[in-house]
This record gives sequence, structure tokens and C-alpha cells, in this order.
Amino acid sequence: MFAQGAPPQGGANQPYTMEYYYKVQWGHQQEFLDLFLKNHYPLLKKGIESGRMVSVKIETPANHMTEDARWDYRVTIKFKNSTVATTSDPDEESVIKQLWPDQATYKREEGRRFEILLAHWDLPVTDITPKK
Repeated sequence: MFAQGAPPQGGANQPYTMEYYYKVQWGHQQEFLDLFLKNHYPLLKKGIESGRMVSVKIETPANHMTEDARWDYRVTIKFKNSTVATTSDPDEESVIKQLWPDQATYKREEGRRFEILLAHWDLPVTDITPKK
């Protein structure tokens, strides 16, 4: 297709899509997912409610892969636009405190989620499907 990757995504006011990949220590996939759904997914849902995000989709592969290519979870987020996708949410800290008033537990569990994570990478993606 393209020698150096896909062309940049649409204009500044167009939706901007990012894929976030997570590779977890073998045998800890369910623990990671449980912690993700408890301590991160509610924050993503708040992003949709606020209008910063258009959609969030969580997927796992149906078949196995080689260890070097393996990923366990992919979270695809369609942001309102590229600016929102590439800048931090100024309200995030207050939303986190609102969602998880027990900050000690939240921080401990988030620490554990990252402790069992082997790799994490972010990939901006561009839809290049022809219109017709």
C-alpha cells in the first residue's frame, strides 16, 4: 500500500482514531481485563459523555498468535478530533477522584494492572476505504 505508512488522518475537526494494544503476562489476562474494566473503562465512558470521545471498542483476538506478535486486548477509541486525542483532558484528575473516592485502592489496583502488563503501544489509524 504505502511505503512509509498511511497518510495523515482527516482535518482538524474530523474524528481521530487511535488503537491501544495491551500484551499481558501469560496467565494474567483475566486479572488485567477485570482491573481495566473496573479502573479505566469508566473513565473512557466519561470521555464519551463529555464529548471528547465518539466511541470506545474493546477487543481480544479470537485465535492465538506467535509470542512476538501477541497482543491480548485492543482498545479502539474514536476521538472527536486530533486535538482532543493528543492533549490531556484538563478534567481527568477530578473525574478520577469522583469515580474512585478511595484513591489508595484505585492507585494500588492501577499499579497492579501495569505490573502485569508486558507491553503497551498506541497506533493512530486512518480509514482509507474508498467512498465508492
